[in-house]
Amino acid sequence: MRSIYALILAFILLQVNAKMAYTQGNNTFSVRASTQQGIIEGHYDTKTNIQKYFGIPYAQAPVGDLRWKAPQPLSPWEGIKETTSFGPRAVQAPIFGDMSFRSDGISEDCLYLNVWTPAKKDDKNLPVLVYFYGGGFSAGDGSEPRYDGESMAQKGIVVVTVNYRLGLFGFLAHPDLSKESAQGGSGNYGLMDQQAALTWVQKNIAAFGGDPKKVTIAGESAGSISVSYQMASPLSKDLIAAAIGESGAGINPTLAPIPLDEAEQVGTEFVKNAGYETIADLRNLSTKELYELFIESGRFGFPVTIDGHFLPKTVTEIFEAQEQAQVPLLAGWNSAETPGQAFMQGRPYTEEAFVEKVKEVYPTDWEEVLELHPHQTKEEIEWSATHLASDRFISYSTWKWLDLHSKNSNQPVYRYLYAKLRPPLRDPNLISGLAGGTMESNGQEAPRAIGAPHACEIEYAMGNLHLVKDYAWEKEDFIVSKQMQEYFANFIKTHNPNGDNLVHWEPMQKGDPNPSYLIIDTESAAAKSEVEPRYQFHDRFFGNK
Repeated sequence: MRSIYALILAFILLQVNAKMAYTQGNNTFSVRASTQQGIIEGHYDTKTNIQKYFGIPYAQAPVGDLRWKAPQPLSPWEGIKETTSFGPRAVQAPIFGDMSFRSDGISEDCLYLNVWTPAKKDDKNLPVLVYFYGGGFSAGDGSEPRYDGESMAQKGIVVVTVNYRLGLFGFLAHPDLSKESAQGGSGNYGLMDQQAALTWVQKNIAAFGGDPKKVTIAGESAGSISVSYQMASPLSKDLIAAAIGESGAGINPTLAPIPLDEAEQVGTEFVKNAGYETIADLRNLSTKELYELFIESGRFGFPVTIDGHFLPKTVTEIFEAQEQAQVPLLAGWNSAETPGQAFMQGRPYTEEAFVEKVKEVYPTDWEEVLELHPHQTKEEIEWSATHLASDRFISYSTWKWLDLHSKNSNQPVYRYLYAKLRPPLRDPNLISGLAGGTMESNGQEAPRAIGAPHACEIEYAMGNLHLVKDYAWEKEDFIVSKQMQEYFANFIKTHNPNGDNLVHWEPMQKGDPNPSYLIIDTESAAAKSEVEPRYQFHDRFFGNK
């Protein structure tokens, strides 16, 4: 009897799966594009009029002897390569349980990109957006629904998302690797992957209706940090026409680069602690063995390196020398990137506890910090603690990037503060995660959000609220998403975010002690900064001035 029920259940599931497969594909037909390496086949969606090509290889698989080497050009292929599903994501641990992937598993063979294009048969020279995902250079993937390019493509933009190597496989520096490199440096493989993808775009994007002279790069968190590095790198700066950064720049204290010898020492210690002597030993290990060694090490990742090739100096030094990409920049951060408890470390929001914590963190500068951060009421203290936590995490570095570019470029620089509070979660058993999504609460109670947390703006900016199902989106959320996406799309197209029915956004003016910025919220507003002394203090504190 059980076998009969099993057969019936199997038949029902087969019918359901077949129906789902038909539903997912019944609005598409096959389309092809010719790249320099060969012909690829994707899908044309008749509901959205967008062509989609997923899992396009842009460099050789970085495996075997190519592990821990700069990405190598692809050889041409014969026949037609199917590009209808996302390629594998880079090797990574589930660091952020709230990340959602549509990729084909995990692999060292991960150098793939995805293209969404609105181009019709006579369309050409369309603007291009290349988006780099976030995840601390240790997690993330171009297949995540919040980065989906279809909505932005419907604005008349060719959209590209890029996978790049992460963690141990993407950023390990070591003396052996430096010796075998023609440039005498090592590390930064993930960033060089991004640069290789930008080179691929230059050579191939016209096949999708895009203009290689109209490429805007963008990203959030580590993706935004990547944008700052690509602007700074002599290998990439001529490959881009504009840049967008959402929360983050590669400037101390935010994933800033370290000198090559220090990075090599970090790598040497890792190899030694793993029980090996040389990089050759590690190249002989399987992905599984390396993954387990990395997990056992307890490391979050490996630092970006001043390798003398991709990155010859710090970002600050490059911008101060006016050697960065001289392109328009739009960037900003969120109003509450990190909860105030990240600064208070369990202490209550009282004046006594706040003063005590400030003295502990800033033993020689505490008086100035207290003067810059109101702390008379509980509300003031919570906001001041939130500002300190956020500035020390990622807000200050983003401010510094904008400040550097506005002072060392004649290009327009637009600054924003994203302030929209998220709606409630649909499932009360979930809590908001650190990377922008949700995770099981396991009895935990998430701290009450007083502002917009890290990564929450991505789906708004990319027009993807409908693909993120965890939150009970309300009318106001779609209003904010519409205006934020319009600002971004206008900037990608014209290098000016302004347009009809939008609050006018003034660019920063060189030398302005109270620079202009835009508050993005349910009711957006133009403003002049009154908190520059706060950032100028951290500029001195972190040694970037």
